[in-house]
Amino acid sequence: MRIFRTAVACVFVTAFLAASPIVPAEAASIVARIDLSEQRMRVYINGFPRHSWPVSTARRGYRTPIGQFRPGRMHRRYFSRKYDGAPMPWSVFFYHGYAIHGTDQVKYLGRPVSHGCIRLHPANARRLFTLIEQNGKRNARIVVTR
Repeated sequence: MRIFRTAVACVFVTAFLAASPIVPAEAASIVARIDLSEQRMRVYINGFPRHSWPVSTARRGYRTPIGQFRPGRMHRRYFSRKYDGAPMPWSVFFYHGYAIHGTDQVKYLGRPVSHGCIRLHPANARRLFTLIEQNGKRNARIVVTR
């Protein structure tokens, strides 16, 4: 009799768990820190450093905005309206027309050569884009320092 009650209880618990909605894991906190003097982006997930990538930011005569920002609109494929349709894959806009995006000019990464955007290797831009997309823009910050 005791075994029967235990078996019936297990059936009810299993049925309850199967009918319960699956609760997704807590979204991670994503912070992309861009150091203009080092021309490097460090990506932190829940406070732990996970990635460190070379970037290209504004060259002389242009500026990359300094401060803390939240991601705005995001585009897997985007072409600049201002600079002759230049490709900007995996764009994460963070301040007016400024974005973090992939570039086909990877040989210049690590040096300031852009018009103000933060350029990354396309694979790294995709990685950042995906992290923000999976965890939500409200859980992401972009910090740009000198």
